[in-house]
Amino acid sequence: MSTSTESRAPRITTRASEILGQVNILGNQFFRALEDGSMDLPCFRRTQEQFFFAVTFFPRPMSALVGRIDDPKRRLDILHNLVEEHGEFDESAFHHTTFQQFLRTIDADPSKLDAMPIWPCVRAFNSVLASACVLDELAIGVCCMGVIEQAFAGISATIGRIVVRNGWVPADRLVHYKLHAAIDERHAEEFFAVVEPTLDDPRTWYCVEQGLSLGAYIFDRLYRDLYEVAGAPSGVELRDAINNPTSAAVPVRL
Repeated sequence: MSTSTESRAPRITTRASEILGQVNILGNQFFRALEDGSMDLPCFRRTQEQFFFAVTFFPRPMSALVGRIDDPKRRLDILHNLVEEHGEFDESAFHHTTFQQFLRTIDADPSKLDAMPIWPCVRAFNSVLASACVLDELAIGVCCMGVIEQAFAGISATIGRIVVRNGWVPADRLVHYKLHAAIDERHAEEFFAVVEPTLDDPRTWYCVEQGLSLGAYIFDRLYRDLYEVAGAPSGVELRDAINNPTSAAVPVRL
């Protein structure tokens, strides 16, 4: 995203880019394995089945933020983002729906998701988002969500490129990631623009730093943990324990 004068949140966007550069999500073991070919399709498929539970949860903390903003005009950017998450009120375009479409293109079966246990790393990611957006200072929640959107633009472009390169998904059938590569930098700015006008308050800038750092950390951690459980040798026993619990408990959705 450009951080020139046309940006509505140049200071936060610049700082978010700096923090994402330091964390380097695209350099972690998930993306290294995806890029160099050591992650095979079954492993990638397992990560994406779990990532679905993050995709479908993401609008919920977003909606909590909308309710915490007292100025109706300041709500509009995040509200617009929330509406886009819900396909501009078209159920077939819900991001929940388009990600299931993506899963089908990699031969996953979305009908099995309801019976699938959510891995602890995904539940931890979702829980941190909920806590940041409901319990923390508003700027922390806003910037946590915004930096994830900013990161996901590049992540989506990378995943989209690699799944096509590997022959896992034909280019003309690529959904979800293609869209997010195009729109998520704008979504990030819509979050950041809520807070940018208040940056002269030192407390606000502290909260911005906290939120950006938290979002970058948990998103990086999510991908690292997804790969560890889905494909790395050290994750085999943990994956088996999660997917084959000794009890007959029904999976619980947050």
